[in-house]
Amino acid sequence: MSLPSLREQPGVAASVPAQTHGFVFNHTMLRVKDIRASLDFYTRVLGFSLIDQRDFPEAAFSLYFLAYVPAGTAIPEDDAQRRLWMAGIPGVLELTHNHGTEQQDGPVYHDGNSEPRGFGHICVSVPDIEAACTRFEQLDVPFQKRLSDGRMKHLAFIKDPDGYWVEIISNSARP
Repeated sequence: MSLPSLREQPGVAASVPAQTHGFVFNHTMLRVKDIRASLDFYTRVLGFSLIDQRDFPEAAFSLYFLAYVPAGTAIPEDDAQRRLWMAGIPGVLELTHNHGTEQQDGPVYHDGNSEPRGFGHICVSVPDIEAACTRFEQLDVPFQKRLSDGRMKHLAFIKDPDGYWVEIISNSARP
């Protein structure tokens, strides 16, 4: 579909409202059962950086903010400056850990991909999808869909410790 025809889809605004200039799609939040397992997955397996943590002991939960931060980026040390900096960057992942859920048996949260369906997945693009998938296999990351599965050979889906799907796509031309 061409860009002009995309703009003609029912419900699509004829132009971007001027009042929304400067808006940033900042973050997505996932509730996680075991924060250690989730932080390991998102930092070691997928390469996110932990850029902030907020603890709310009185309410028995903590928030962990992760992002892909270019090498050499200075994350502000000052709390107020870091909050402002974080609010301006796109693609932040917020993991919410409700204290004590790691002690519960079985799944704690619905992954959205079983009935009733709702939330579907997040997506990470990689420069070499074959190498990334080989690495995931070596790390024993569970796959929902391997590159070789089905008709769509250009993408894969892996699962995080809570069963949330992470789509893996290429951000470079494949030979």
